[in-house]
Amino acid sequence: MCTAANFLSGDHYFGRNLDLEFSYNETVVITPRNYNLEFRKVEDIQSHYAIIGMAFVVGDYPLYYDATNEKGLSMAGLNFPEAEYPDYDDTKDNITPFEFIPWILCQCSSVGDARDLLSRINLVNINFSDELPLSPLHWIISDRDESIVVECDSRGLIVYDNPVGVMTNSPSFDKQLFNLNNYRHLSISTPPNTFSDNVELDAYSRGMGAMGMPGDLSSLSRFVKVAFTRENVLQGECERENVNQFFHILGSVYQQRGCVEVSEGKYEYTIYSSCVNTDKGIYYYKTYYNSKINAVNMHSYDLDSSKLSVNKLLIDEDIAIQNN
Repeated sequence: MCTAANFLSGDHYFGRNLDLEFSYNETVVITPRNYNLEFRKVEDIQSHYAIIGMAFVVGDYPLYYDATNEKGLSMAGLNFPEAEYPDYDDTKDNITPFEFIPWILCQCSSVGDARDLLSRINLVNINFSDELPLSPLHWIISDRDESIVVECDSRGLIVYDNPVGVMTNSPSFDKQLFNLNNYRHLSISTPPNTFSDNVELDAYSRGMGAMGMPGDLSSLSRFVKVAFTRENVLQGECERENVNQFFHILGSVYQQRGCVEVSEGKYEYTIYSSCVNTDKGIYYYKTYYNSKINAVNMHSYDLDSSKLSVNKLLIDEDIAIQNN
């Protein structure tokens, strides 16, 4: 499963944990303004906004997991088992789910722009290939001012406002948001004794205001924990502090290998965590085996090019030996 979040601290930060039991050898990919974006059922787009994000590149096509365009609009797709994709609809813009992220980010500069495209879209049920069938997904789309969630299930295409700026997996977003009502008592402060006026009870530990916050790795629990963390962490005073703080937000729901068994001998874990400064176009990431923060700046590339720029991940742990 996965977790995505927003964080506003001067600049806007957006990112996610990718939690799976295997890797597709993901890379940080820049799609420049003149790369020809091909779509299965609508016309290609030759000239568009530049995009940076994490992708699996197949046949020179970037299958983005999460990405941000040069205008600061961001998007991520997360596993959503309830997803149902309809057949072709000749009254709509038929976009396959694997094209959805580039379709939105290549044309839209804001969530408002995205809403306009969403009013005409049909997420059509077409596989990338026989070897790569569609994944059941839902999506978070964010800019520095607002965030929405897009789901396509048996009820059709639904767009939710996202006031907490986070998303995990199932159940549907409306149920995730409603579940926060069960945790309205959580606090960063030590709670008063409301048990009884007749029983003296001690606050024997710090952090007791958050007692009852779930700590398991289910998507419902991760939603609560990352929402609480994101709402209460302190903002940093510089880029390094804010990037570091964002990774700590995602770290609150980090999945360790061996704790979630998917099948015999296979375990889900956080393959990578990402954080993009959407205002500066800098994509930061860490991997499970390399906890050092690494960065790729989209503006260091020729954004008027017509060819993808592919950056392999630094996956080996970089340990600084202090006493040599």
